[in-house]
Amino acid sequence: MTVLRLHRRRGGSRFFVYATLIAFIAGSLFPFYWSFLVASRDTGMLSDHLPPLLPGGNFWSNASRVFDSVPFWKALGNSVIVAGTVTLTTVLFSALAGFAFAKMRFRGSNGLFVFIVVTLAVPTQLGVIPLFIMMSDLGWAGHLQAVIVPNLVTAFGVFWMRQYIVDAVPYELIEAARVDGCSVFGTFVHVCLPAIRPAAAVLAMFTFMMSWNDFLWPLIVLDAGNPTVQVALEKLQSGHYVDYSLVLAGTTLATIPVLIVFLLLGRQIVAGIMQGAVKG
Repeated sequence: MTVLRLHRRRGGSRFFVYATLIAFIAGSLFPFYWSFLVASRDTGMLSDHLPPLLPGGNFWSNASRVFDSVPFWKALGNSVIVAGTVTLTTVLFSALAGFAFAKMRFRGSNGLFVFIVVTLAVPTQLGVIPLFIMMSDLGWAGHLQAVIVPNLVTAFGVFWMRQYIVDAVPYELIEAARVDGCSVFGTFVHVCLPAIRPAAAVLAMFTFMMSWNDFLWPLIVLDAGNPTVQVALEKLQSGHYVDYSLVLAGTTLATIPVLIVFLLLGRQIVAGIMQGAVKG
């Protein structure tokens, strides 16, 4: 009887865990499903007493209207260029700086690292006006480099990589590489980079999402004919009448590149989570 009771308790707790996970997954996926549902129908469905639960057949026509209403192809291309470049440079420079702060000893390293972390508390909006003046003086206003260059590296990226490298890369491996005649940069490439791939994948994912979803700075510094995808989506709802089927069709299209990046980096992200779980 005792064994039977224990089996029932375990079965009940397992059911509760799975039910909770399913509820969280359903709650996370519902906004995406609702966006696609509205994008596949006309706006009139929103005024129905009982909105339909199955997609309609108007998604491709609404998507075609998105490309006819705004330069969406150009906006997608600009966002891919900006987000891809910013992601690559942020991961590379953050890894280099994190390696230096974590494993190299030089005068003022602690104070410099504290200064970098403190900048996280400074609101981004404080630098918008002087940064715009600087971009205008350089002749970059209206061009993509005005969005890319100020975001080549982030304080959060440096902090993230430094904290990971402290535990992930033992000093013994670095000393062994030096004994073998490896330079500092060679040690970083051959010893540090293979060990920090999970953290780099997570940072790349977060950086790509933040850059892809950035709205304020591209809206200020770019021309109307050279937008990123978030600025283009804003143009779809700038009139007196907002066609939500049109807006959510554009939103659905804009979500696809982020999902692709997550699928590409998902294995490394899961590997990093599992590695942290094993260490814990």
